[in-house]
Amino acid sequence: MALTGEELERARAEAQTHYRELRARKAQLDDDSIDLILRGARSHYAWRSDPVSKETLQTLYDITASGPTSMNTCPARFVFVTSQEGKARLAKSLKDKNIEKMMSAPVTAIIAYDLDFWTNLPFLFPHEDRRPFFEGKDQYIEDTAYRNSTLQGGYFMIAARALGLDVGAMSGFSNQIVDEEFFADKNWKSNFLCNLGYADESALFQKLPRFAFDDVCSFL
Repeated sequence: MALTGEELERARAEAQTHYRELRARKAQLDDDSIDLILRGARSHYAWRSDPVSKETLQTLYDITASGPTSMNTCPARFVFVTSQEGKARLAKSLKDKNIEKMMSAPVTAIIAYDLDFWTNLPFLFPHEDRRPFFEGKDQYIEDTAYRNSTLQGGYFMIAARALGLDVGAMSGFSNQIVDEEFFADKNWKSNFLCNLGYADESALFQKLPRFAFDDVCSFL
């Protein structure tokens, strides 16, 4: 139910105060923190056997869910594949070179999106009914779900690194096979896969080049 009147004003004031106090305590991340989540982070393909606890995955989701999406649609769905049975099913979809990367990781997350996300908008966006924006508009639903689940997948990877996990995203798989194997009874589609765990850094190679600012950035 949407807040109104004094309750709404109080909730807004609390949100503003919380944000101001947070920025006062931590105006920006230090260099090591930035290196950990992005600048010095790497995609990993080899893994130690250390397990990832369910509690860590729950915390990972809670952080990820805090990230913004358009109209707070939150279309991403996360399936944590940890069992040998689940991994065997997932392996059916993978290119050969990716099977060992997935099988050796403690967790492989299927980052998916729910095409029925918009039916939850009365809960997620309670102050205005936005369902008419989507009803009967299949392409708009698909575009919104794919774009925002990809955004949530980015939050997911950064949040994992912030918690001390390593990640290795993969797109070398058949989305059709994953969808048939895991989502036959749901209106979900797979976006990408992400291995999670604690990396065996001895498998790393040198970091590949990136474009310089002037190569890809401009001002208008």
